[in-house]
Amino acid sequence: MKPFTTPVPNVIVRHWHLVDCEGQTLGRLATKIAHLLIGKGNVDFSYHQDRGDYVVVTNASLIQVTGDKPKTKIYHHYSGFPGGLKSQSFGELMAKDPSVVITHAVMGMIPKNKLRSRRISRLKIFNGSEHPYSDKLNG
Repeated sequence: MKPFTTPVPNVIVRHWHLVDCEGQTLGRLATKIAHLLIGKGNVDFSYHQDRGDYVVVTNASLIQVTGDKPKTKIYHHYSGFPGGLKSQSFGELMAKDPSVVITHAVMGMIPKNKLRSRRISRLKIFNGSEHPYSDKLNG
């Protein structure tokens, strides 16, 4: 007969990653960020558990896209009311708030389930190179 053992609590250890957007392409960078937020590189990865890491993105205003996308890529937002469709180009949205562009790209690459909002809340985006999480990144 096997002795009774107490189950060990499943402790989630989250790491902090720094991603610099300078000279990076939007789509390729978004896949790397989504991979870290979901936690697919972790040994204890599981689809139904939120075991991802924190991601700090710096220099969001220096992200690049290929081709003619600054003029032709359009972001739509619908309020739900008649005539409530709002559209902005990539260039307009980058001038207004570059973090929205990166958040939108990463949101499209995270699975659409109940864990999505928790995962995206661990994404910290900054337009410049300064951020308040330097103590967590080094330690």
